[in-house]
Amino acid sequence: MKKVTIYTDGACSGNPGPGGWGAILRYKDVERELSGGEKETTNNRMELLGAIAALSALKEPCEVDLYTDSQYIANAINEHWLQSWKAKNWKRKGGELKNIDLWQELDRLLSIHTVSFHWVKGHADNEYNNRCDKLAVKEREKFA
Repeated sequence: MKKVTIYTDGACSGNPGPGGWGAILRYKDVERELSGGEKETTNNRMELLGAIAALSALKEPCEVDLYTDSQYIANAINEHWLQSWKAKNWKRKGGELKNIDLWQELDRLLSIHTVSFHWVKGHADNEYNNRCDKLAVKEREKFA
């Protein structure tokens, strides 16, 4: 199985407001940048879309190390919240699960790929996270 490293980030001006996401996929010496955005969205949706777009771009099942500065995503996976939501018919303890469409798509992609999620501090010293942030902000600014 191919080993791929992915970095993702999302950005939003207002919450909701115009937003963007960025992703960098690395396989051996090859890098691919992806980005997109929406006119009216939330930061969490952009964070999720970055991860979804990156995993969707993989052409075959891969072993992935995915780096995100979103504790929302990292905790949902690493603390097994996603498994709990799924077991409770996509509901959380407090009621309705937000972004259910994106969580279901991410769950589908996680059934294809073996993914380890890693949290990195945003706007710090991780060059790839910083590049993803620039991609996301550039996309967000298209709607501002």
